[in-house]
Amino acid sequence: MAYEIVINKRFTNRMLKLLDCLKAEWGQKVANEFQDKAFVRIYMLSLNPFIGAPTSIVNVRSTLITKHNRMYYRVIGKQVIILNIYDTKRNKK
Repeated sequence: MAYEIVINKRFTNRMLKLLDCLKAEWGQKVANEFQDKAFVRIYMLSLNPFIGAPTSIVNVRSTLITKHNRMYYRVIGKQVIILNIYDTKRNKK
């Protein structure tokens, strides 16, 4: 049985901002491909929420969407709460 996915508003806002940046820098195709990868990862979490690595924050796990973007989430009961997405690149300008 699949877990229920709950998307946090912070994740939604950061995802929209990231998609806008990808579209401006690399084009609509790249933005769509990234969005597809994120939704596939979220779907995979609904089937098996413990595939992500535990973090130093209690009850928070993370998983890579791409090598540059990591998604954080929490599993509570039968819900997977998608918390946030971060850029993993070190040198931001």
